[in-house]
Amino acid sequence: MSTTRYPVLVVGGGIGGLSAALSVARHGRRVHVLERAEEFAEIGAGLQFGPNASRALAALDVFEDIRALAVAPRRAVMRDAVSGEVLTTLDLGPGFERRFGYPYLVLHRSDLLDALAARCREHELVSLENRRTVVGAEVRADGAAVVCGDGSVYEAEALIAADGLHSTLREKVIRDTAVCSGYAAYRCAVPMAEAGGSLAPDEVGLWVGPGIHVIQYPLRGGELCNQVAVFRSDRFHKGHTGPGDWGTVDELDEAFANACDPVRTAVSRLDRERYWPMYDRSPADTWIAGRLLLTGDAAHPMLQYLGQGACQALEDAVELGYRLGRHPGDVDRAYREFQDARLPRTSLCQTRARPWGELWHTDDPLVIGLRNRFFARREPDDYSDIDWLYAAAAPGTAAPGLAAPSDSATVF
Repeated sequence: MSTTRYPVLVVGGGIGGLSAALSVARHGRRVHVLERAEEFAEIGAGLQFGPNASRALAALDVFEDIRALAVAPRRAVMRDAVSGEVLTTLDLGPGFERRFGYPYLVLHRSDLLDALAARCREHELVSLENRRTVVGAEVRADGAAVVCGDGSVYEAEALIAADGLHSTLREKVIRDTAVCSGYAAYRCAVPMAEAGGSLAPDEVGLWVGPGIHVIQYPLRGGELCNQVAVFRSDRFHKGHTGPGDWGTVDELDEAFANACDPVRTAVSRLDRERYWPMYDRSPADTWIAGRLLLTGDAAHPMLQYLGQGACQALEDAVELGYRLGRHPGDVDRAYREFQDARLPRTSLCQTRARPWGELWHTDDPLVIGLRNRFFARREPDDYSDIDWLYAAAAPGTAAPGLAAPSDSATVF
């Protein structure tokens, strides 16, 4: 049995893990990444990037790498999934970018992961290792060790868990259970010409209805359309919660049977071989146990309605590298400062995503009427309800890469 020691060890080689490793290395710490898969790859096609995520990528010097591969939509349009009526639009053009400093982007997940992996491989302080499944860990006040399925042991002064929603390491910090929402998602990327709906090649389209929604947006210069259909499973909510007992193709078709033609066309184009159950967790009181720190979905998994899962993981990465670089001889202080800066913001994302999804999916006629009336009255360039999410942090409250310059106004 071999034992290897590193100053910083990251478990998980997805977007969160690679961005964390890159950030830590850019602040002068040697870091090693363990990934269980045979290669660094992302499951799923599309990714929405608010300007807060673009800001984080700029801090990691990756923004220009992905900018040419991404699409900057000119607007987002919310429609009623049953009637097809436009409910509201959000202008994502020059005014949006001026307000928040960075654009709203949509891109292929694998394009981002490839860019992060390339940057990590270029950095002399980062090393990457595949086919390493962590099955156990020992966490101490002065360090940590993980054991892999093949018996190899890795020791570290600082251990970072970036191993996702069903994190193996999370139970060392907090014992809780991931919460299944009872919603299932089917998705795929298709040529834009084959996409259903009425999507323009430079817009994000969202269709909402009782217990359902569909989201569509362009990828790779508009050549592809990412499509995701989400529905509430009646079988799950009646107690049929086992694998394969709910979220079936029959339920998918039944859920969208009363949707308008463009939505039904989009649903017919989906990959029906696999669905994704929608999970989150309640906000935790702490992400720290000894020298173990949870980040990304291992720390704060959230429902997808704000489009912030990967975005918040990138913010985590920028903050973590900054704190470890600021306190190179005091991991414990760096961890505490990271948690103080990040936990309130991610908790807000977790708790606000849930009711936002409920508002999309409500079947209450009164709530639908009030929602649609409110949406109809708002202007496309009214950004007041998203300032908290997209604007730069106030100086001194977060890593410089996430904050506005001290002489700039901020609404965050």
